[in-house]
Amino acid sequence: MSAGAVLQAGVVAQLQAALDCAVFDAPPVRAAIPHAVVEDPVLGDWSSATWRGREGRLVVTLHDGGERPVRLRAALGAAEAAVEGLDPLLSDGWRLVRAQLVRSRVLRVGERWRGTSEYLVRMYRED
Repeated sequence: MSAGAVLQAGVVAQLQAALDCAVFDAPPVRAAIPHAVVEDPVLGDWSSATWRGREGRLVVTLHDGGERPVRLRAALGAAEAAVEGLDPLLSDGWRLVRAQLVRSRVLRVGERWRGTSEYLVRMYRED
């Protein structure tokens, strides 16, 4: 599997254990709210002569309804803790070095609330 697929699968599994809602690896066609989406990471090369590495951004988006985003803010906090607590040993030999929150935002989109957290990620695999 690619580094991005390994990272995304690890985050999806971690969020499924931490959140009380459905977690998807792509925007669903139809889904009940609340739900979370782990977008495909955007990764670039972060390699050296002795190991392959990737660095980039990972975005987790939570969707919810309601008059106020109280439940969404709590879920966003739980998701942030889960991503930052991700086991560094991923699959296929990939190791997560860093998952650092860069920015987080809650906003109203039509009738729903959307909370987005963006992370700086660094990972490597020894060759």
